[in-house]
Amino acid sequence: MKRILTLILLVVGLQLNAQSNDGLLKHFEAYYKEMKAQGDVQGIINAMTHLNVIAPSQARKDTLAYIYMSEGLNLQALNTIGIDRIIDDSDIAVEVKAVALKAVNQPKLAVLQFEEMFKRKPNALIAYELAEINLQLKKLDEANKHITYGLANANAEEKKAFYETQTPYQVPLKSAFMYLNALLEYNKDPKVNIDAAVDILDATLKTAPNFNLVNISKNELLRQKQALQNQEAEPKN
Repeated sequence: MKRILTLILLVVGLQLNAQSNDGLLKHFEAYYKEMKAQGDVQGIINAMTHLNVIAPSQARKDTLAYIYMSEGLNLQALNTIGIDRIIDDSDIAVEVKAVALKAVNQPKLAVLQFEEMFKRKPNALIAYELAEINLQLKKLDEANKHITYGLANANAEEKKAFYETQTPYQVPLKSAFMYLNALLEYNKDPKVNIDAAVDILDATLKTAPNFNLVNISKNELLRQKQALQNQEAEPKN
């Protein structure tokens, strides 16, 4: 008799728990929709977190991570979905990992995710990220491959934003690839290729006169050139 009573109580408890979870799920689904309608990002994060606790799913985790990344909360995004390269990750998960890992200064890990993005959907914007990171990693052959792709495939409508000034600005994506090409040329031989790199920067300015970063880089290269000339002109003992 006691066993039967215990079994009945257990079944009733499971049913009540299922009903409770179902009610909570509906509540937070409605809450999520309302927060989304209001544009309340923190509310959206709270709702999605609760939904993922009540009814876990990879899609919800990916969405939550994407929201974190979009708000610049890159560590939270990575803590949500991890950093490993997983072959069956969703496109959203791969993008989140790539962007967030780059933002937290993990280029060796970020480049793996950007490579996966490019493999799934090759385009000039992803090629730019790969070229930039490979330059940072001193992988010049890889950088050259993606710069060549970008120069050939960037269309006139595509833009690249830069943020080194107080007011962010945009330049044509092809001009941004020309800038990377100048950096590539310089890195091949920093003492010999300064003039060649400056020539590319001058050509870049003709396509994007507002490209402030090009002016900064050009001035730095000319400073280095002058320093080398002064060094060579010094009398030797």
